This record gives sequence, structure tokens and C-alpha cells, in this order.
Amino acid sequence: MALPGSLRRQPANRGLVSHCTHHHIVVFLLTFFSYSLLHASRKTFSNVKVSISSQWTPSCLNSTAPELRPYELWNSSHLFPNAEEATLFLGTLDTIFLFSYAMGLFVSGIVGDRLNLRWVLSFGMCSSALVVFFFGTLTEWLHFYNKWFYCCLWVVNGLLQSTGWPCVVAVMGNWFGKAGRGFVFGLWSACASVGNILGAFLASCVLKYGYEYAFLVTASVQFAGGVIVFFGLLTSPKEVGLPELGADEDDSVEEGANRPLMGNDDADDDDRNYSIQATDTDHQPKAIGFFQACCLPGVVLYSLAYACLKLVNYSFFFWLPFYLSNNFGWKEAEADQLSIWYDVGGIIGGTIQGLISDVLQKRAPVLAISLLFAVGSLFGYSRSPNSKPINAVIMTITGFFIGGPSNMISSAISADLGRQDLVKGSSEALATVTGIVDGTGSIGAAVGQYLVSLIQENLGWMWVFYFFILM
Repeated sequence: MALPGSLRRQPANRGLVSHCTHHHIVVFLLTFFSYSLLHASRKTFSNVKVSISSQWTPSCLNSTAPELRPYELWNSSHLFPNAEEATLFLGTLDTIFLFSYAMGLFVSGIVGDRLNLRWVLSFGMCSSALVVFFFGTLTEWLHFYNKWFYCCLWVVNGLLQSTGWPCVVAVMGNWFGKAGRGFVFGLWSACASVGNILGAFLASCVLKYGYEYAFLVTASVQFAGGVIVFFGLLTSPKEVGLPELGADEDDSVEEGANRPLMGNDDADDDDRNYSIQATDTDHQPKAIGFFQACCLPGVVLYSLAYACLKLVNYSFFFWLPFYLSNNFGWKEAEADQLSIWYDVGGIIGGTIQGLISDVLQKRAPVLAISLLFAVGSLFGYSRSPNSKPINAVIMTITGFFIGGPSNMISSAISADLGRQDLVKGSSEALATVTGIVDGTGSIGAAVGQYLVSLIQENLGWMWVFYFFILM
């Protein structure tokens, strides 16, 4: 007699610990910090926007330019007649990056399901680090300033950075089954927030020497991380002789672990052996097609929802330090350090909400309730007084209710979507599904970044927050 779904899941949760080896821990840490480093390099750009804007505008219009700098040298470096146009161009660069990042995600997911995930991830990390170095450090050292060159570099950077998320989610999906996925992926998806904190910390430490050194430090650390990933990451358990997820038919723990959360609880119990990237010695699963992945239940709806949510989340990511410095007049380094609290809230939110979704065995209600509270927190943060402690507290609460759902959709829910019953016959699917969800979200975020700069310039910051509430 088959046990009810709720009873079948109980041993799966207990099996989370019993099936964890030191290889699982190493994979968790390597994928965690590889994506953290990718996000740290992105965060650097948002943390030094004030310095870049000052560098690109005439010295008579800003108070940060050195008074003794030769006029000829200064005149050759300024790109814009005023800070407003420089700020608008910075927003355009954010949009360019996110559009290229979104397009790259759709391709990277397909590539990740067909090539070695370790090669794709390490190549993306190392080559992206070189582009960041050229963009922020080499151009400043050579005093070479060109808008089209900056745009081209940022397009390439977006394409290269897009290799990261589909690959790390697919590797995690290979090693960690359904058992406690909400908690494990909720904790692991804090990698983006940790990367933001790391990027803000590194930038604030060296910003006094010039913004080019902030790019230099983060690019160097990211390149080193790519080398470590190339030599140390195991993409699936079979590389060390461990059984694939769901390989043991007699193991009730793995049966429960591999049952997709979003599927039917009364599904045929005989169809339970499948994995994402796993290969069989007798049969090589064919990777799922792009349009097949789009037709999987829930993929389009969660992708559209993530587009709205990522728009808000990435607007905080790109514009929060600039907003604090511009709206309250705080120093750029202080604004960078204070913006960390938004990511702290996201880390706590993703972990706690993932754990709650495991207990309830439902993701959507947890997300919906959190986003309702996010509306109230956004309204409160838009009226935060000129007080750093109060601002930090409200910022943390806002990050909890926005960053938490964002982390869940991009990680645990993407894994659920990529391991449905319909994918069993074509198990190479998770990277493709993850690319679709995150790519659609990035398109929404890309459109949002330009709209944020446009709304801020014409209507002010308060209308920006109204726009966030609408999303």
C-alpha cells in the first residue's frame, strides 16, 4: 500500500543529513563562492557610480575633482557636460548589461546542458574578470574614455557573466535532491547577497585610491576563483563513484528526494528514477529543447513573475548606494557599507522562507505572503528619515521580503521546475529551465534600470518607489 505524499516526504528530510558527504560540502562551497565572486564584480560598478560620474563631468560642476589637475588632462577625460547626463548613461550601461545578460542566459542554459559545466563556469568567470579589468582599470590607467567602447565591453561582460547561474544551479541540482531543497537552496542562494556584501566591502576599502582599484581588486579575486573552480569542482556524484540522485530504486529516501515538489503527489510511483545531468552507462539522456522547456508547467508563469520581482531587486542592487549618497548626502564609502544591510535581509529571508516552504511543502503561498509584506516595507523605506540606523533597519526588512522570494524563484523553484515528471525521459533540463527563468527576469530588470533613471530624473525618487510597489 502506497504511503500518502506527506508521509513519504518525512524520511526524505531525514535523509538530507545521512546522504551528505564531504563532496557535497565542497560542491556547496565552490558553487556558492563562484557566483558570489561574479556578483561582487557587478556590485563594484554600482558602488563607484558617484566617483565615475565625477570623473566623467567637468571639474567646475562637481566638488570631488582635484583642483591641481591640468585642464588639458581633465578636458580629455570628461564625457558629459553635467552629472545628470552622466547618471543617465550609467543607467544605460546597467540596461545594456542586463539585456546582454538576459540573452546570454537563454543560450548559456542550453550550452550548460550539453557541455561540461565546470569548463563553462570557469571560462565565464576568468574571461569576465578580464573584461571588468579592461573596463574599470585599464581605461583609467591609459586615460582612454569612449562611450561606445564602454558599451561594447559591458555587452561582452553580460554575455560572459550569464554562464554563471545556470551552471551553478545545475551542479547543485545534481548533488542535492528534493530532501530539504527549500532550505538548502534558500541558504545557498544567499551567494548573490554575499557577493554584494563582498563587492561593497572591497570597493569601500580601496575607493580612496581611485575607483579603478576597486575594479582591479574584484577582477583579480574573480579570476583566481575561476582557476580554483576549474581544478576543484565536481559537477556530479558519478565523478567520484557516488550514485546519482534516484539511482537506487530500493532507497525510499531518494524516492522522496527526487519527487518534484510541483508535480502531482499521486503520480505513478514506478517512474521515479531520473536526474538532471546524470548519464547512464547504457543510455545518454538527450538534452531537452528550448521550446520544450518553455512548455513545462509553471515555467512561463514563474518567469513572468520573476521579471517583475527581479526588476525591483536589481534596482536596489544597482541604485541603492547612489540613492543613499544622492538623496541623503552621505559619503559614497558610507553609502556602500550601509547598502550591505539590504543583502543581509535577503540572506535571512531566503533561508527562512525556504525552510517554511519545505515544512508546508508549498512554495507559492510563502512567496505571495512575503511580497504583500514587501509592498508595506517599500512604502516605509521610501519615507525613511535621514538617520543611518533607522534606514538600515527598514532596509534589512525590505531585503527580507524582496530578496527572499527572489532567491527562492531563481534557485529552489527553478530546480523544482527542471525536475518535473515530464522531464524524466530527457533529464538534461535544469540548466535550460534555469536560463529561461533567470533570462526572463533579467529582461524585466533591464527594462527597469532604464525606467528607474528616467523616473528619477523627471519625477524624483518617491515615484521610483511607487514604481517598485506596482511591480
